[in-house]
Parts: sequence; C-alpha cells; structure tokens
Amino acid sequence: MSADSTSRPLRPMHRISLPEPGPPRLGTLATGTPVWLVTRYAEVRQVLMDPRFNRSSLHAAGAPPLLVVPNLLDSPDGLLNQDGAAHQVLRGTVQRAFTPRAIARWRPWVASVVEALLDDLAERNRPADIIEGFTRPLPVAVICRLMGLEHVDRERIRHWADHALSGGAHTAEEVGLAMREFGEFAGRLVAERRTSPGDDLVSGLVAAGDGLGIDERRLVTLVCGLVVAGHETTMTALGNAVVYLLTDGQAAWPGLAKDAEAAATAAEQLLRTIPLSEGRVLPGLIRRAVEDTEVGGVMIPAGSVVAVQTNSAGRDPEVFPTGEPDLFAPLTSPSIAFGAGPHHCLGAWLARLELELALHRLAARFPGLRAEFTPETIAWREGQMTRSPLRLPVSW
Repeated sequence: MSADSTSRPLRPMHRISLPEPGPPRLGTLATGTPVWLVTRYAEVRQVLMDPRFNRSSLHAAGAPPLLVVPNLLDSPDGLLNQDGAAHQVLRGTVQRAFTPRAIARWRPWVASVVEALLDDLAERNRPADIIEGFTRPLPVAVICRLMGLEHVDRERIRHWADHALSGGAHTAEEVGLAMREFGEFAGRLVAERRTSPGDDLVSGLVAAGDGLGIDERRLVTLVCGLVVAGHETTMTALGNAVVYLLTDGQAAWPGLAKDAEAAATAAEQLLRTIPLSEGRVLPGLIRRAVEDTEVGGVMIPAGSVVAVQTNSAGRDPEVFPTGEPDLFAPLTSPSIAFGAGPHHCLGAWLARLELELALHRLAARFPGLRAEFTPETIAWREGQMTRSPLRLPVSW
C-alpha cells in the first residue's frame, strides 16, 4: 500500500517498538518458515561472526523459503550469499575501495556533492521538500560518481533499487522484469568497462574479477548489488534522522553545526537507535545453522534459520544506556548497525562519511531549519524492506 493511499497513521521510526532483548526465541517468517530471533548484543555478534551460521546454506537444495517475493538479496550468485574462500575472493575484488583510508580520499568530492545540493535547496521555494532536494539525491549522486554512472538516468536507478529491495510493494512479475532490466544494464556496463576502462569502481571490479577468474554472472550481480546497497541504506537512515532531528531531537541541532566530529558521533548514535524497518526480519541479517550451536543458553539445531535483530541489540540495556540517546556521547561498545563478521557491510565507512557531512553541513547552512510537518502528517515510503519519509516539507 502506498504512503498516499493509507489512512492509518504511522509512527516515526525512532518511536516504534522493537522486540525486547532476550534469549533466542522462535518466530515465523512471512513464508511460514520457522526462525530463531536473536536480539541481545553479544548473541547477535556471535551469530554474525560464527562460521557455524552461514549464508550459502540458505540457498542449498531443500532450504526453506525466506521471501514471499524474491529480490536482489535472494540471488545465490551475490556477494552476500557466499561463504568461506569463495566469499573472500569475491569480497576482495571490492574491499580495497572501501577501506577507511580509501574513503578519506573521497571526502572532498563527497563534500562537494553535499554543498551543491545544499546550494540548490537554498534556492527552492519554501516550504521545500528536503527528501527530494537533499536526502534522496545525495547517496545516489555519490554512488553514481564512484561507479562512473554520472550520465545514467538516476530515476531509472531508483526504479531498479525499489524493486531490488521490494518488501511487498511489487509483484513477483514486476520484480522479475525490473531485475532482468537491471541485470542487462549491468552486463552492458561490465562489457563497456572491459573494453574501455576508466577511473571508477566498476572498471576496477572488472579488472580484478578477470584477473581472479570470477565469472561474468557473479560480476554482474556484484555490480547490481553495489549500486543498490551503495545508496539505499544511507538514504533511509538520513531521511529518518532528519525526522528525529526536526521533532524530538531538536535540541541537538546546534551541536551538529559546530564541527564534523560531533556530527560523526551523532551519526553513530542515530544509526544505533533509529531502525531501518519496523521489526521486519531483514534478509541480509538471516543465517542458517550448519551444526547444533548454543546461543544465549539455547541450543539451536542444525538446519535452523536464524535472524538477528541489530536494532534491538543496539538498545540492549546490558550494553548501552537506556532512554533518549546522547547524540554527542561516543558509543560504549562497537557499532553493529552495519553488521559484524565476514559479511560486515562493505560500504559502512562511506555511509558514515555521507551521514556525517550531510548532518553537519545541513545544520551549519540552515541553523533555523524547521519542520513544516508533524509526525502524524508524514508521508512514508512503504512496501520496501525499509521505511523512510516520502516527503518532508521544511522551511528556514
């Protein structure tokens, strides 16, 4: 159901209830498949880092169904669904481009994208939609520049991304058609970069993949995955952060403007406390036990599907302070907003950089930014794996 057609009010993401941290407990996926839900910080980290819980067995013969409508994360050729040596080889083709040192070199041009969008936003009639003018185009512009896609229709990329991570907004046929188009686009892109390489991530992936003997199908799937993952989560997190900062978190606005370091700390706290989904089991955080394994005093049998709730774990009272977050206090334990272990999000440092610069420069340029919406009037982007504002009118 679209945000425009629904009559039921939805709470902002920072106000929704999440499963309480506790011992692993059985639940059920939308497909009817039983799933062990893991919610406590230490046990979430255990599942994500223990090789006895893997991804590839989720796609083995006879594996139980995970998704009602398949999406990009369901591809057995994808980086997310590889384990062991195969995963290390595929991940190694791209990992060097996303190290903290590599990301630091991108800081000037990410900052230039932020400033250009803020210049455009300042010229808009007020009230202006900050989603259309800033939080949505920023991550798309960054990933397009990184991958050498500046001249590609960005609305087409958004269309593919919406279908790639559909959570019920589209039929299986619609998703299948969009994914075929997306795959054909990525296939042509790989072929072009092979014959005419440039100074972009896709060219580097093709060169590295060819040198390691990675087949075409996996390269194409990897390119599709990076295009989608490279902006979807950041777009969602940034939009939901703006909702919080212009409503319940207004007191933090001046502090964000002071310096980028304060904004970076705030971004970590926002990632910890504002979920991307309404308690939905996100496909990327599902594993399968390959042998009987004890987690939090509960024996999880081999073959069981296990899902971790990183948002609940980020609010575990045994690890983090309870109540409203102090946005400018460093985390007391390592973040799990981007997962942990061998499948830790490749783009974590890029997302952090974008969120830091976006929040800092937005607050500095618009110290009087104010909401022309209330929590009850927000139009929401629904039917995806995540939920974020569809529109947010603001003035200054």
